[in-house]
Formats: sequence, C-alpha cells, structure tokens
Amino acid sequence: MQTQTATLLNHSVSYSIIGNGKPLLILHGWGSSSKAMFPLAQEMSKHHTCYLLDFPGFGLSPAPDSAWDVSNYTDLTQVFISEIIKEKSDIIAHSFGGRIMLKLLSRSWSKEFIGKILITGGAGMKPKRSLKFYYRKYLAKTLKAPFLVLPGSLQTKGLDFLRNTDLWKSLGSSDYKTLQGTLRETFVKTISEHLEKHLPEIQHEVFLLWGKNDDATPWYQAERIQKGIKNSSLVGIDDAGHYAFLDKPAKFYAIANAYLIA
Repeated sequence: MQTQTATLLNHSVSYSIIGNGKPLLILHGWGSSSKAMFPLAQEMSKHHTCYLLDFPGFGLSPAPDSAWDVSNYTDLTQVFISEIIKEKSDIIAHSFGGRIMLKLLSRSWSKEFIGKILITGGAGMKPKRSLKFYYRKYLAKTLKAPFLVLPGSLQTKGLDFLRNTDLWKSLGSSDYKTLQGTLRETFVKTISEHLEKHLPEIQHEVFLLWGKNDDATPWYQAERIQKGIKNSSLVGIDDAGHYAFLDKPAKFYAIANAYLIA
C-alpha cells in the first residue's frame, strides 16, 4: 500500500492507494480515519484501485486552521477526485463520508466524475431528539446569554471562560468533549447542517447498505434517504451496527462486490 500526501485547497491531506482496477474512493466517518476502512479496502482491492483519504483533522491529515463546514469537506473531496484520481470513480462512503457524498452528488459536477455509489451508515439526516436534548440545548443558550451582550474582547473572554467550565462541558456530546481547537467548531457546523433538501437534487443511482442495529445513524434515517433520492435502494444487514463492514464483513463484502462489479 502506498501512503502519500497532497496539497489540496491549500491544505495538506494524507491518502493511501491499494489494488488495481477501476478507481474506488473509500471515505471514512467522523472521529475515524482511513485505518478503519483498510480491511474493507483490502477486500475491494481485488477488483479496484482503492483510494483511502484521511479527511482534514483525522488520521494523518492535519486539522484545518479554521473551522470547516460540510461544503469545505465536499469541495476537498471533489478536488481530490479531479486532481488525484483524475477519472470517474466509484465510491464507498461511511457515516460522515456519506454526509459529504450526499452534498457532492447534488452538484452537477458529479455526473462526469462519479460512478457507482454505496453509502453505509450515512449521516446528514435530522435526527429525532429527546426531551433531554432540548433541555441541554436551551440551558446552553441561557448560560451564553449574559456574555452575548458584552462588547468585543470581553464577550470573547467571557465565552472562553464559559466553555472551560465543568457545567458547559457536561452539556456537550461525547464527540464534542473529545475535540480540541478548530475541530470543535467544525463538529458543530457539520452536524448542524441537515441535507434533506439536497436529496431530490441527486440524479445518481445510490445504493444504501445499512446495519439494522445502527444506533448512530438509525434505520429510519436510511429510509429517509431512500425516500428522498429517486434512484436509490436500501438493503439491511441483520445483527450489524454502525460499522456494518466490520460487524458482518463477509456479508457486507458479498453485497458490495455484487453491486460494484456488476
């Protein structure tokens, strides 16, 4: 396997290449990296040249200097395909990678450069929320309110102080609590953007392969994506969770190969 770096959109990114055949770009999820996708890439490399990209802030790719949103990651993925792969590529996208692909597929550019699409455990749909979530959300707004009326530098210092208190940290998600620097704001920006409005714009055929026990991007979200994309199909894998390709690898590989090689 070859591991390389490239500068795309003024940002250094790491990627690996394995196998021979038609290009296949494999995209990892949030908080993960290309390493988690390597067993999948090993299997797919029997019939494809697999490209495994570390998104900025994950794996061997340094974090952005400022907070990114879904569009920034989408732009980078588009440039990666155009400048590194340089030809039409099939895609397997997991979780956060699926979020990026939903946005990329809504762009007319994708018709020329993207072939078959497999999304597994894809993010991007607005989740159902509990009462606990809304309690924490409005408590956070209440805590911020006194600082928002302060001028310039005082507001910044006040908000920095608040964010470092135990009470504020207790309100964040487990993902948020583990993040530092620009990735914290990046996380907030990305999960706050819901992509339902883009689904009708997608003209590609999209294959959704989901773990039926996925508790990060539950089955109802897969059904929502399928309903929103005209040319899509959904297959579930029993006894598999968010990482269906690790939970039930043999079944996942068989289905993925049948779709991509056909």
